[in-house]
Amino acid sequence: VQLQASGGGLVQTGDSLRLSCVGSGRTFSDYHMGWFRQAPGKEREFVAAITWRGGTTYYTDSMKARFTISRDNAKRTVYLQMNALKPEDTAVYYCAATEYYRVGYDYNLVNTYRYWGQGTQVTVSS
Repeated sequence: VQLQASGGGLVQTGDSLRLSCVGSGRTFSDYHMGWFRQAPGKEREFVAAITWRGGTTYYTDSMKARFTISRDNAKRTVYLQMNALKPEDTAVYYCAATEYYRVGYDYNLVNTYRYWGQGTQVTVSS
């Protein structure tokens, strides 16, 4: 599957953004999907994930109250709604996918995901 993320931009503290990630190629609903982010000089970190049919979602605790992951398999798209943005949310945001039938879905690990989008920059000014 090929992934294309979009929706990033420059916003102010407290604003909202919705990121989108469109999948093409194989059946989108065959994949668990995740969002990660990477700030300059830091490791890529887990943000949120959603299972292949959308029945279960996972979040990093610090973001759970402000971020919401969702998917529309008919549109082949996964979303990340981000509210009350803070300067520390500034990063490149990546969507990622892995097949639902793989054993041992460690949703928060980078190495779990086989396919990655190109990333979309989110910059939050203070």
